[in-house]
Amino acid sequence: MNNKKVSLLEAIEKLKLEAKKPFTLLMKHGTMSVEYFAPQQSDTQTAHQQDELYVIARGHGQCNRQQEIIECKAGDVLFVPAGMEHRFENFTDDFATWVIFYGPISGES
Repeated sequence: MNNKKVSLLEAIEKLKLEAKKPFTLLMKHGTMSVEYFAPQQSDTQTAHQQDELYVIARGHGQCNRQQEIIECKAGDVLFVPAGMEHRFENFTDDFATWVIFYGPISGES
């Protein structure tokens, strides 16, 4: 997967094709990957093995980072370090975010 560009509309359409999952992989290069994530009703994700940046694309809600509640809305950027428990809560029906994973996988040298 060697995309140079992906639009919000393309991400939304690709996610529709993968209806069983709330996310879709859009780009990958080395340790970096870009996903589009649109949870419906609840966010059941667990801690990830890489650092993450969330760029809120649509809607608004709260990010719970190990019991710290952060309000977020379209246009905001959030950082979650590898291994940290987190999830989105109290989000609008149209909530969606770009997710950028990068760096070494925790536990690997």
